[in-house]
Amino acid sequence: MTAEQTGGTLLTHLARRWVLWVLLLWVLAAISLIWFRWNAIHWFALPDTDDNLRIAEVRAWMAGQGWFDLRQYRLDPPGGANIHWSRLVDLPIAAIIALTRPLFGGPLADRIAVTIAPMLPLAVALLGAALTTRRLIDPRAFLLGPALLLCGQSSLYMFMPLRIDHHGWQLAAMAMVLAGLLDSRPARGGLTVAIATSVSLVIGLEMMIFIAMAAGVVGLRWVWDRADAERMRVYALALSGGTALGFALFASYANRAPVCDALSPVWLSVAVLGGLLLFLLSLFSTESRMVRLAMAAAAGIILLTAFALAWPNCVGRPEGVSPELDRLWLSNIREAKPIYEHKASVILNMMMLPTIGLLGVLLACRLAWGTARLGSWLIAALFAVTSYALLFMQARIGPVAQIFAVPGAAFLGWIAVGWFSRQRYAAVRIFGTVAVVLLVSGLYSRWLVPLVAPERPTAGTRIINRANARCPTLPALRPIALMPATTIMTFVDLGPRLIAVTHHSAIAGPYHRNGDAILDIHHAFGGTAQTAHAIALKHGATMVLICPNSNESTIYRARNPNGFYAQLAAGRQIDWLQPVPLPKSSPFKLWKITR
Repeated sequence: MTAEQTGGTLLTHLARRWVLWVLLLWVLAAISLIWFRWNAIHWFALPDTDDNLRIAEVRAWMAGQGWFDLRQYRLDPPGGANIHWSRLVDLPIAAIIALTRPLFGGPLADRIAVTIAPMLPLAVALLGAALTTRRLIDPRAFLLGPALLLCGQSSLYMFMPLRIDHHGWQLAAMAMVLAGLLDSRPARGGLTVAIATSVSLVIGLEMMIFIAMAAGVVGLRWVWDRADAERMRVYALALSGGTALGFALFASYANRAPVCDALSPVWLSVAVLGGLLLFLLSLFSTESRMVRLAMAAAAGIILLTAFALAWPNCVGRPEGVSPELDRLWLSNIREAKPIYEHKASVILNMMMLPTIGLLGVLLACRLAWGTARLGSWLIAALFAVTSYALLFMQARIGPVAQIFAVPGAAFLGWIAVGWFSRQRYAAVRIFGTVAVVLLVSGLYSRWLVPLVAPERPTAGTRIINRANARCPTLPALRPIALMPATTIMTFVDLGPRLIAVTHHSAIAGPYHRNGDAILDIHHAFGGTAQTAHAIALKHGATMVLICPNSNESTIYRARNPNGFYAQLAAGRQIDWLQPVPLPKSSPFKLWKITR
């Protein structure tokens, strides 16, 4: 038996229990990620403002706050900050805390929860990637998809321990959407897409463009082949029912109003009406593709017209922020900028796998031309090309672009490894396979960065990086946490961390529904001392806290070199502030408001 035959036999044997092997890979990946992040887990170093707010939301709910009340009352007290999320992502975090707190106590239970919770959507995403590669390439290629997903640096970061916000679940939903679209069993595929879509909508609207594309693909499959009516019928019913159920179970009090940035009556009506139209289309059995295309186009026009007439305020950006808030804050968010405005290391790490996947999926379409597999590869290409193009609008698309790059990269790997496995010499087979894995995974981008885009941080950049690293730490915040609870006026990005690891309240966090509070902070630190005083009194703050030289501070200094923040950082005496002593090693400066 040749080496190729032996390998094929082994892969066939493994493919029979593919779910077991994917779950084993998940366990190994989880152990590796936990080991890699162990120090951060110990110090409860939640990496993002959203992760910090998520744990604050979970704690508030477990302490008795209402299921449908998602206001964060420790931001902008006493009324609280209006948060547009849902409780769905809170459930696994709260469940883990509830199970482990009686055994280990509160702090350790929190650490266990923020470690395990991100691993759950990772399992779903790996299974989705395996399903996609099985259905597109070969049942024996099932491990290629999950393995390549674990190589996507941007996507994998969203599943890291401590990343408890909703992004991991959104990515997992998209992996299952693509897998469902490629399912050869129409009813099962339609149900998979609908459930994943409903879950994604309940969590948030970030993936709306891909959700709309999935609905379009379901409709176009019926246009091309009327035998696909069953897929569309099941999808339509499950989408309408699933979204309605999700709205009933998880929509907060605030999201029951016709808001544009979350699953509200606005998007519920779109999902239900869209599902109804698709269901009605599925009942027609006309032979003509052109007639079916015309009917599908008419349904799309009806849906869009109804949306525009019923919800004209939602035609445009869903955030609905004021021009001033967009100029001072939203447009400055790094992930909202196009990929080409980022540094070279970010571009290479984020775009390497999508580029490889794009080349692979285009090659697969070319090779499948004229065969029955072309339709499936065109679906994969649609998502790969669209997500790649959207990177040039917003870099936040990077993680999902890597998810959609997996099929194309896996195809390149499969055909290349197959070619090397047929070679005569063992050295060629072994080293060739290793080279293929490195090539299609994009892992070499980590080594390319120092060579093609070496980073030489300036002295100023090193100071900023040091402040960004030190201020959110538990040791730095501990002296402040020991002080009597109060409302502190601090930076927008520091607000969620402050409420997550101390008993204090803050005025603002980076959440667009609280634009007035965000603007107040920008006006305070970027304006005069008199303006800052009025804003502090308006919000009932009794202390002022700054992290000198952090990212956000540079914005205030650049806008007004003589403004309130610049005066504080320079050590100037403000007549209504009294310095509060902190340890010499503290990266913070703190004042008490005296009048």
